[in-house]
Parts: sequence; C-alpha cells; structure tokens
Amino acid sequence: MKKIYCLSTCDTCKQILSDIRAEKKGFELQDIKTEKITPAQLDEMKKLAGSYEALFSRRAIKYKEMKLKDKKLDENDYRNLILSEYTFLKRPAVILNDKIFVGSEKKTVEELKQKVQ
Repeated sequence: MKKIYCLSTCDTCKQILSDIRAEKKGFELQDIKTEKITPAQLDEMKKLAGSYEALFSRRAIKYKEMKLKDKKLDENDYRNLILSEYTFLKRPAVILNDKIFVGSEKKTVEELKQKVQ
C-alpha cells in the first residue's frame, strides 16, 4: 500500500510530497480536511505506528484551545480526538507497504525519501 494522509493546503505537506515525487510514485493521496479519516484507517495507522499517541499532533491550535496539555490523555482519548478533529493527526502520515512515516521532522522525512527512491 502506498497512501498519504495530508492537508492539500499545508505548505510543509506540499513540499514533502514534491520531494518524494508522490504523484509519480503512485501514492494515493487523501486530503484529511475534505475526506475524513475513518476509524478503520486510523486503526490501521496505529498498528503500524505502535500507538495513537504517536499519530497525535500537539502542534494543533485546538490542542492549546482545549487545554489538553493540562489533561492526562490515554490511547482512547488520542483516538477519539484524531477522529473528531483532523488537525490532531500529525502530518503527513505516509504508509509505504508495511511501514508508516508520521510527521515532518527532518529525520522522518529523510528516512522516507530513502525508502521511496
């Protein structure tokens, strides 16, 4: 499977997609703002990532607005938050066969680039 969960309006996502030449490499793109993540898709990502927390973005504006930093969240909370609000998914989330690359950290992006070549 070659799938990317991203935001089409996010400049960072656009740059990463361009860097790995996603369209030419046959990746299926899902804009998570216009096509919500399903529970089954999120569960599949969790299997590859190891936890819902690994998929969760603390950079989301709503994270601060909802004062989630002050709360003790468990795996079920992370799952429900990601399903309720697309901005809580760390982006991009790239599934390449049986591996997932989550987020835009330099190390993650470099590893992804090497696997895609």
